[in-house]
Amino acid sequence: MNAATAPQGRPIKVLLADDELLVRSGFKVLLDLEDDITVIAEATNGAEAVEQARATRPDVVLMDIRMPKLDGIQATEQIGRTPGLQHVHVLILTTYDTDAYVFEALQAGASGFLLKDAGPAELLHAIRVIAAGDALLAPRITRRLIAQFTAQRTATQAGQDRLATLTQREREVLALVGQGLSNDEIGAELFLSPATARTHVSHAMVKLGARDRAQLVVIAYQTGLVSPST
Repeated sequence: MNAATAPQGRPIKVLLADDELLVRSGFKVLLDLEDDITVIAEATNGAEAVEQARATRPDVVLMDIRMPKLDGIQATEQIGRTPGLQHVHVLILTTYDTDAYVFEALQAGASGFLLKDAGPAELLHAIRVIAAGDALLAPRITRRLIAQFTAQRTATQAGQDRLATLTQREREVLALVGQGLSNDEIGAELFLSPATARTHVSHAMVKLGARDRAQLVVIAYQTGLVSPST
């Protein structure tokens, strides 16, 4: 079993937040089979998810969008605003690839999203990627979903001003992040080492106030640096 991305040499701590018992049970059985992943808590609604995140400080929250009391988007936003939970990464679980809430979830601070019908290997990979601090945006639907919410928007002066802090190289890297490229792919495209590409990504995140790579993708579209037709 893969133990490659367990943070600080310990198992990845996961909080399951879903109002369906069968869904939570299925995820728990799957995750508990892995040596490098452990389920430390469960929540049946968004309010419980926030409470459990504060109490247990997981590495990853598997967050359903549609839940009672507090939906997954509101819960994600509250977790992101809680001091001491900056390193808690939220992976949104969505049922449909046309879910209108996914873009809002990314804006709220989610590190990525995955369809609920994803296979076991895909889910395990997603958890490990998110725990390592990277973003996971289901390639089947990411660009189409973001395009759906930005198609009517044009690059405003405010958007251009926001990018003014970036160097030309950082803009180039941000545009490629927006197109869904990994650090390795960005490096190949710009003739940089993956480590240098990662450094440029990190600098862009700091300058733009982005929590993670997922928010960089949103910013790339919102500012017009990347368009749906790119």
